[in-house]
Amino acid sequence: MSVSPTYLINGSFSHTISPLDRGFSYGDGVFRTMLMRGGLPVDWPLHYQKLVADCAAIGIVCPSAELLMSDFQQNFSAEDIAENRLAVAKIIITRGEGERGYKPPAVTSPTRVLIKSAMPEYPSTYAKDGVRLHLCETRLSMQAKLAGIKHLNRLENVLARMEWSNEAIFDGLMLDTQENVIECTMSNIFARYKNLLVTPDLSQCGVAGVTRQRILGLANVLNLQTEVKPVSFADLLKADEVLICNSLIGTFQVVSVNNHTWQAQALATNFRSLLRQ
Repeated sequence: MSVSPTYLINGSFSHTISPLDRGFSYGDGVFRTMLMRGGLPVDWPLHYQKLVADCAAIGIVCPSAELLMSDFQQNFSAEDIAENRLAVAKIIITRGEGERGYKPPAVTSPTRVLIKSAMPEYPSTYAKDGVRLHLCETRLSMQAKLAGIKHLNRLENVLARMEWSNEAIFDGLMLDTQENVIECTMSNIFARYKNLLVTPDLSQCGVAGVTRQRILGLANVLNLQTEVKPVSFADLLKADEVLICNSLIGTFQVVSVNNHTWQAQALATNFRSLLRQ
């Protein structure tokens, strides 16, 4: 049985979003999506650090960690904690209300939203056998000032996700306007070449996820060197293994992109185990 999401706006279940809120009007804000276990956010220090950095990049004052933790405590029940339940939390921070026009007010009061949703149920075959990707026609535009930030302007991802309806496809691979591999619609991507683990350079576009950051830090445990650099689609197809990752799935191996295939291997499973530790 599906469970309807619950949400708090500025710490209250009864507050609403104003039509003058700049997040609603202009996508003027940032967000994070994270796994919750027993009412607590997994990897919270990394998520909060990234939330602060993303807010700072567009000139928003991020709410304190204590204030956000208070929202978690309100939105997750004693049963969630006692039964160590899994759930999904999404934090949205906008610049707050403003007058008509793009120019932000000199002084703003940020709006914060916390949404609690059910954990998606992924088929066990995804972890065991890997997942298939669709090569998206929609290209990511290049804007260095927004690169790496999980900002609210996600129409490119929406358009890309509209490109396929085949339920056998898990995610869509997105390239930039220079035909470089950047990410998937909802995950980051890695390619292994022997003992070198490569992930695309995100200095011009794309979202730098927390799980991507963790994998770069854990690769040495598996005797892998790492490199962040531009990756063409042709280069990706030459990889020994391809992985995708985010905070909810951990890692899944990619076994096909369009007509190109890879044999199922163990690296995604190994990283998933390390991430859980």
